[in-house]
Parts: sequence; structure tokens; C-alpha cells
Amino acid sequence: MVPVPGGASAPEQPGAVGVRDGGERPDAYFEALLAAGEPVETRDAMPDGYRRMLVRQIAQHAHSEIIGMQPEGGWLTRAPSLHRKAALLAKVQDEAGHGLYLYSAAETLGVSRAELLDALHSGHQRYAATFNHPALTWADTGAIAWLTDGAAVVNQVPLCHTSYGPYARAMRRVCQEEAFHVRQGYDLLWSLCRGTAGQREMAQDAVNRWWLPAVALMFGPPDTATGADDRTAAMGAALTRRSMAWGIKRHTNDELRQRFVDNCVPQAERLGVVLPDPAIRWNEERGHYDFSPIDWQQFREVLADGSHCGRQRLAHRVAAHEDGAWVRDAVDAFAARPGRPAADR
Repeated sequence: MVPVPGGASAPEQPGAVGVRDGGERPDAYFEALLAAGEPVETRDAMPDGYRRMLVRQIAQHAHSEIIGMQPEGGWLTRAPSLHRKAALLAKVQDEAGHGLYLYSAAETLGVSRAELLDALHSGHQRYAATFNHPALTWADTGAIAWLTDGAAVVNQVPLCHTSYGPYARAMRRVCQEEAFHVRQGYDLLWSLCRGTAGQREMAQDAVNRWWLPAVALMFGPPDTATGADDRTAAMGAALTRRSMAWGIKRHTNDELRQRFVDNCVPQAERLGVVLPDPAIRWNEERGHYDFSPIDWQQFREVLADGSHCGRQRLAHRVAAHEDGAWVRDAVDAFAARPGRPAADR
């Protein structure tokens, strides 16, 4: 039972039908859920703004998972060994599964998967611009897994406790698998860094190119008071305050970015690669690593619609969707076939 203002309680029967509001005003019930630390479920009354913010965030997350398959997917046929190919194939399949988990979570908010994909394909919804970078060498697959998936884990572990129940439950499965991806990328780079001079150079080059996309684009624009005079920072701060008030986010972008840098520096030292930021050094007073301010002009440029790689990524995604239309049509026809029990449709 969930307490609500006025002493009422809301039933929690599985499969309850309709909106659960505890007999009080829906907004009061919603606030009581947040105050009690209880998850908001599909049948609970929720503000329209909360629903819209969730749809936007979950959709962007889901889109990023399926677009993010492309940089590494291009190396499946060029992996240097059967072991590496099997590991990379499993990782790419995991990313597809993450997209499906997240689209399913978004559907509980009243949007269909078809609507979300249409919005992606038409450019009305975005994905993480991190993946609008080409994977030029085999070492890129390691750098992507170690850096961008490592950033994803830092970003996503707090979402296992986000206020919307279906999203939180999807993230628990996603984070378990992402942790393996990070280890896979670290292991690949470890092998290259203990190989030939050319392999070590290739690993360093990949880290040089994927560091900024990970540290900047995976966490988004600044959202702390230090950037209040910047329009990007001000907008980011406003969104973060609202998201944290609703329990969707648990930390600011800048807090998560700092946590990521703190994780990466000692790992890079063990690997034997140099992170491409001369300003990185331990700050005893803060208890964190200092690092260079992010070049947010570059952030804006990558987000711009004129990205050639971004157009390629989206065109490839649209083509794959259109090529699979016959499969979806066949599934629909099978589900609607005469004589099939209605409960199985």
C-alpha cells in the first residue's frame, strides 16, 4: 500500500485497470509517490510534463542503442580472430536487445514503437551524437567499448533507481550487460598495448579520437551554476533541476562526467595509453582529477544536422528498417490468421 495525502492508500493489485490515484488529486498522489521513494508505474496518474520528459529520454536512449550498433557492426567481418568476432557479435546483439527493452518501456507511456522509429527516421527525435564518428581501425572497437560504454555505465547505473518503474527495471538488465562490454573493450586494448609497436600506436590513436566524444557527448552539456552565463549551460541546468525533482535523474551531467574521468585515468595508466588531455592531474584538495574544460562549440557542431557521418548512420538505419518491412508484415499476418485464439493475438 502506498500512503497518499489525507490518509488514503492506493491498492497495488497486479493487473489493476485504469489510473491509480489513491482517491486524491492525481498530482498529490504523484508527489506522494516521489516523496515515499516508491516507483511510478504505468497505471499511476502522472503530470504530462513528466510523461513527455520520460518519452523523450527513453526514446533517445533507445535510438542511441540501435544506431550505436553501426560503428562496431562494420568490423564484424574483419575481426582478427574467431574469438574476437564472437565477442563483438555478442556485444552488437546486446545493443539491439537494449533498444528493444527501452522501446518496450517507452510503450508503457502510451507511444508506439512505430511512432518512435518514425520520429527517429524523420529527424524529429535524436540519438547520442557520440556515434556520428567513424570506426577507422580495429582498435576503435576497443576504444568504443571501454570509453563510450564506460561512460554509459556511469550514466545508466543511477537510472536503475529512476522514479519510473518500467524504465528502472529495463536499466537493471542493460547495465549488467554494459559492464561486460566495458571489460571486453579494456581487454582488447590491453592486448593491443602489449603487442607490436604498430598495434600500440593504433590503440593510442583510437583513444585519442574517442576520448572527447565519450567525455563530452555521452554526458551532454554542462548543467551546473559555473556555466550560468552560457545559454547551453542554463538550459541544461533547468532541465536537470526538473528531471532531478521528478526523480528521473539522480546526478547532474557534470557530476557524472567527473566520475567518468576519475574512473578512466587509473585504467588508462594500467593499459599504458595516454588520455589526450594535458590538463589531467590529481587535485588533492578536491579529491578528483582535474581536466580541461570541454570545447562546447565542437559539441554544438557535432550535434548540427550537417554531420556527414550522422546522415550515413540515419540512412543506413532507414534502409534496414525498410528492408525488414516484409518480416513485420508476415508477423502481422500470422497474428491475424483465422482460427487463432484471440488471447494469443
